[in-house]
Amino acid sequence: MSNESPHPRRTARTAVPCRACLSGEDLDWLGGGRSVSLALELRTTVETLPGPAPGPEPRQPRQDGREGPDARGGGWADEVWTALRERAPGLGPRPPAVRVRSDAPPASGLSSSTALIVALFRAYADTVLDPPGIGPATLAQWAYAFEFERFHGGGMDHLAVIEAGALLLEGRTSGLPAIRERRAFPEEWDVLVVDSGIRKDTGDHIKVVRAQLAAGDPDLAAYREEADAASAEVWTALGARDLDGLARAMDRAHTAMRDHQRMSTPALEEIRSLTLRASGLRLKLSGAGGGGSLVAVCPAADSEELAAAVRGALRAPYPAARVIPTRAAPAPR
Repeated sequence: MSNESPHPRRTARTAVPCRACLSGEDLDWLGGGRSVSLALELRTTVETLPGPAPGPEPRQPRQDGREGPDARGGGWADEVWTALRERAPGLGPRPPAVRVRSDAPPASGLSSSTALIVALFRAYADTVLDPPGIGPATLAQWAYAFEFERFHGGGMDHLAVIEAGALLLEGRTSGLPAIRERRAFPEEWDVLVVDSGIRKDTGDHIKVVRAQLAAGDPDLAAYREEADAASAEVWTALGARDLDGLARAMDRAHTAMRDHQRMSTPALEEIRSLTLRASGLRLKLSGAGGGGSLVAVCPAADSEELAAAVRGALRAPYPAARVIPTRAAPAPR
């Protein structure tokens, strides 16, 4: 099958949410621990256009030092197409042209990279496969295998952005983590994303943590135990609609990240302190850290007022920071 024939004019459009990790960074691939993910209504949209893409695009440097796509999909558009061709022989050499837009801050610990990869797989499959599309389980496997080959990380992000809603995940040392439970996020709550504007530097993070694991590092062991316990508290608070309990549990998860694995920085801690004084919200770092975004959960009725207060507190010391109120992305029906 070719993308130029037999479906030269079919196009597709798909929008994939990003995710915040409420607790348990790295536990999805370390094994034996729980993580809690939440899909957010900050979506990456990929639209396929009539005709094939032009020649190979140069890869664009990402903020975390890895290579990533530009607004046309860049190098990843070609790489995802190559991966799809391996699974569906007969496709043409060039992918359909695409237009990409993202609401999420890039390379900020919100899995916007995974959202783009998933969106590309889905949009291509909807455009050129006959019958169109691929199921969510297959999509998660393909997207996970694609990223694992390059970065050797875990599968939390892939399940989070495909399944959406809130997920309690049990980590595995290989393959996708297991979904232990699913939960609808309370409609009366919003999520406040604070993009620090500080460049992330996590290119070696997975390599370093795997070395810790191989060496039996006691800090990593302590982190795994504490983060797993925090995930249990986060999940209980979500089920009870206990906002104060959720804030305490997310704070416990952040403290484990900072104290045992040094994922935070003095600047991020100052942003947390300024935010707490201005709004009463306790931020948690989302992702492997070193920069990027922090998140808090707040009453939806108060989110705009709280966001304005945080913006005011960060404007002078951190002018590149952005404060983004958003909602949880519900699971597909």
